[in-house]
Amino acid sequence: MEFRVLGPIEVRRAGHRVPISGTKLHTVLAALLLARGEVVSDDRLSRLLWGWAPPVTAGAQLYTYVSRLRKLLGADILIDRRPPGYAMAIGNAWVDLFAFEELARTGREALLARDHEKAADLLRDALARWSGPPLANTTEHLAETEGPSLLEARAATLEYRIAADLELGRHEQITAELTGLVAEFPLRERVRGQLMTALCRSGRQADAIHVYHHGRAALAEELGVDPCEELQATYRALLEGTLTRPPQDRPPRAAARPARPP
Repeated sequence: MEFRVLGPIEVRRAGHRVPISGTKLHTVLAALLLARGEVVSDDRLSRLLWGWAPPVTAGAQLYTYVSRLRKLLGADILIDRRPPGYAMAIGNAWVDLFAFEELARTGREALLARDHEKAADLLRDALARWSGPPLANTTEHLAETEGPSLLEARAATLEYRIAADLELGRHEQITAELTGLVAEFPLRERVRGQLMTALCRSGRQADAIHVYHHGRAALAEELGVDPCEELQATYRALLEGTLTRPPQDRPPRAAARPARPP
């Protein structure tokens, strides 16, 4: 069985989608999955379903949602009543979030080991697990509680993948992508520095300088702060002419990719 949370909540059995309907049912399932086998209290489930104004029948409705999930998921997935709440054991089921995290971890390790080809492949595979905004068909209460940390994990993984691509000399191929990311996340300084690096190595020093000053103005206006030391160091390297240093040639190496689910 497969569970997907990096996008709309979805369950598949033997390649076929399990019909789960309703935002509330998707929310209970997502909350139990994200708990990774730990107990989710009735109070927390209630807040994730209805916020701070639950109906008087909240307990009965929650029991109904859990009962429906048990029937839909079958005997291989156990949802136990463990006061003060519920816990779910998924056995050998595949979860896109867990696959993403493992690929991202091994990709970061490869990057630290300077195996940039392997790192780029693993991190790209990790990002491919995403199919849209996380928890897209759950309540706003759950999405607002759990979504930001998931999005931050994705953004950090994207930064690592771009770092690997820069080391591999792919600056021209990723400039357009980085330009879009800076427009989407104007206060994310590492991405801005990566765009400056890509532009500089593509012979566009003037554009790289403009990107820095635009970011400095945005940081001052929005947060009242100066650029971080990392971004300032990138700017100094740009002015000194050392940012144009091309990465050393490295022999290509195939990445060992974890098997995808059937």
